[in-house]
Amino acid sequence: MGEEVALIRRFVNDFFNRHDASVCVEIMSSDYELAVGGHVISGRDDEYVPAVQSQFDQFPGLGMTVHAVIVAPGRVAIHFSEHGASAGPAGPVAAWTGIALYTVAGQRLARCAAVEDYSARRRQLKGGIADTVEPPCPAPWDTPVLSGDHAAEAVVREWLSTPWALVDRNIRFDDEHLDASRRLDFGADEAVILDLFSSGEQVAFHTAHSGRYRSGFDDVPVSSEIVELHTAGIVTVVAGAVVSGRAVRDRQGLARRLTA
Repeated sequence: MGEEVALIRRFVNDFFNRHDASVCVEIMSSDYELAVGGHVISGRDDEYVPAVQSQFDQFPGLGMTVHAVIVAPGRVAIHFSEHGASAGPAGPVAAWTGIALYTVAGQRLARCAAVEDYSARRRQLKGGIADTVEPPCPAPWDTPVLSGDHAAEAVVREWLSTPWALVDRNIRFDDEHLDASRRLDFGADEAVILDLFSSGEQVAFHTAHSGRYRSGFDDVPVSSEIVELHTAGIVTVVAGAVVSGRAVRDRQGLARRLTA
C-alpha cells in the first residue's frame, strides 16, 4: 500500500469515522489547507479541526463511505458520501456525496480541494426522507498508484473549457440521477482549472466556472448576473474522449451567491 492510500485510509477510518481528531496530528501537516467551494480553511489545529468538529456536533453519528479512489504519486482523489442524523437519534437523516482531491507532501496530507452536495443535504433534512447511500468501493485501500497520463489530462482540460462540460450526459452530476427535474441549467462562459491530475486514464479536477444561472432552484429566479460555480469530478478518458465519470457542483454556494 502506497503512503498516499495509507493516509487516506487513516483519514476515513481513524479520523472521520471514529471522530478522533487526535489522528490529524499524525496524518496532516500543521498548515493543512481545505478549499471547499470558494472558501479556504487554513491551519490544521486552529481552523480545520474546529470546522470538522462543528459538523460532528451537528451529526453525532456522521460517517463516510468511499465509492471510488484514484491515486498518483503525491495525489489522491476520492468520491465519497457522508451520512448521518442531524442532532443524533430521531433527527432527520441525510446522505450527500462529494469529490475531494488531496495533495501529499512530507508523508502528510498537505491540502484538500473538495465539493460536497450540500444542496442535496438541505433537501433531505427539510423533506425528512434520506437518499440511499451509493455502493461502496469494494477495495478502496488496494487502489494502485498509477503514473499520470498527460494526453488524458489534455483531453479533460479541453473538455472543461466547453460550455457543455457541466451538462455532459456521460457524467453523473450531483443527485440528478434520482430526479431529472433537479437538473441545474448553468450557462458557463469561462472555466478556471484550480486543480487537475491523472492516474492512468482517470482524471480528477476542481474548477471554478463563471456564467449565468438559468434554472434548477425552485426558489431562485433566473438571473443575468455572472456568478461562480465550483465543481469537482473524477472522469475516465478513452480514445481521446471523456466517456464517463462523477462530478459534484457547489449548487448551494451558487444559490447563496445569487440571493446575496
